[in-house]
Amino acid sequence: MIEKRLVTDWVVTTLETASGMEVGRGSVPRGDADPPFYLLYSVDTAVGGAPLADMSEDASLVYQLTSVSGPDPEVPQSTAWLSQLEWMADKARSTFLGRDPITGLWLHPLLIPGISCMARRLDVEWGGQPGGTSEQEAGIMTYVQRFRFDLTPA
Repeated sequence: MIEKRLVTDWVVTTLETASGMEVGRGSVPRGDADPPFYLLYSVDTAVGGAPLADMSEDASLVYQLTSVSGPDPEVPQSTAWLSQLEWMADKARSTFLGRDPITGLWLHPLLIPGISCMARRLDVEWGGQPGGTSEQEAGIMTYVQRFRFDLTPA
């Protein structure tokens, strides 16, 4: 059986390392971080595919990643930056879907003992949402993407 918690840990750690930004698990990182940051939500899980005699189920896990851009704290009256928001979305896309052009291998392999990644894809990309949060007066913009990871026991 594939432990989702281990995959979630990998998603968070990999994106934080690749982007240099914090990732909150369903809430603002540390509870008080100012943007920019990412929010991660686990939105779908499907299991199946194992033969009757095999107790190891395949899993398809979907994570929603919300990039959050906000005002520059050094600039009074500033708001979120669309270019920063798009950079964050590009960074997430390249982190999870990027491949080495020579070998074809993932730039960020899923390194969890006992789990192999069969496929990764971008399920949904709703893009930038000006004022897409309840904090419109704070000048925050969000960008939503959903990534699917199809996994099998190794």
